[in-house]
Amino acid sequence: MLIINVKIYVKSWFYVEEKGALNMISEISHITFIVKDLDKATTFFEKFFEAKEVYYSGENKFSISKEKFFLIKNLWIAVMEGNQCERSYNHIAFKIDESDYEMYLERIEKLGLEIKRGRGRVTEEGRSIYFYDYDNHLFELHTGTLENRLLHYKKLN
Repeated sequence: MLIINVKIYVKSWFYVEEKGALNMISEISHITFIVKDLDKATTFFEKFFEAKEVYYSGENKFSISKEKFFLIKNLWIAVMEGNQCERSYNHIAFKIDESDYEMYLERIEKLGLEIKRGRGRVTEEGRSIYFYDYDNHLFELHTGTLENRLLHYKKLN
């Protein structure tokens, strides 16, 4: 699971003896997805995440293939034309508010995306929606936080 603000929680849960060790990586630069159809990926990112397209290479190949860049708030998403991936449990999880849970379910259904049955979990972990995009990438929308989960796990020990 990808947690974008992990540096906040890591500092409060782990002691690091070497000063500055946590400053080596400051944040995620970007996330790249390989997609079969750039237009279909554009529909997905714009309609589902309300992402803003900020770049299209056209026929230029400055990288390994044609590509588009999007922003989801301040998160840079790159999509590059290529072969569809195989399905796995590797996924990216986005934090959502509990009050937006049903809205996101509706978006998934309107885009004709496949919902994957989630794993069993306890209430303190929050709720999740797992779904595949058009290119077999698995996404999770999660209402919980790392901090709440770790506090709950600590109580169980």
